[in-house]
Formats: sequence, structure tokens, C-alpha cells
Amino acid sequence: MKIQDLVGKFSVIGSNQDADENAYKGTLFLTLDENDRIIAKWIINKTQHQFGTGFFKNNILVINFNYKGLENKTYNGVVVYKCTNKDILEGFWSEELGDPKFLGSENCFRITKEEQLLN
Repeated sequence: MKIQDLVGKFSVIGSNQDADENAYKGTLFLTLDENDRIIAKWIINKTQHQFGTGFFKNNILVINFNYKGLENKTYNGVVVYKCTNKDILEGFWSEELGDPKFLGSENCFRITKEEQLLN
């Protein structure tokens, strides 16, 4: 698999980095910059925007991300995805706001053109 194969829009199902593993849903957009590095944008629960940059090797995608919290403070984290194939990303993540005893989880599924037309 090549990094170019990952470009697209994905549906996200995840759980937060805490004991309760609170679930969330969202959308992940992956594009490439001029150096073929990943540019990521998440929209979580239709309200929270997160942004990141990353790299890809041996079917592993690593993205450093950030977002602004409710008090307008910027938080940072990292997500690691195992790319099962170009359409399925299985990941885990950690960020400075989360409970350090836990990892968040996130699975992403490519949204096809047909699915986009239905939404």
C-alpha cells in the first residue's frame, strides 16, 4: 500500500481516553501536502475540529494532532493507525487532556462515493 491510497474521507467510531471509554463518532479527511505527508482533519460529534500531520510506513499511519478545548487552550496528541487496507484504519491514541492510564481507540472506514450521495 502507498500513502496515496489513504487519501479520502472516512467515517470514525471511537472511544475516549478514560475509564468510561465514552464513545464518539465523526469524520476524518486525509489529504497529502507537497511532500507526500498526511494532512488530517477530524470533525468529532459534528462540533469539534481537530487537525494533524503525519507519516506512513509499513502500513502504519502516525498522526500528531491538536485541537482547541472549551477554554480555548490547544491540546496535543498522537494517533497510530494500523492500515488493514486502504479502506479500514484501526487505531489508538493518547493526548495530554486524557487520563494517562488509558488509551483512546478509533476505527475509520472509507466513505464511498455512493455513501456520500446518500448522506
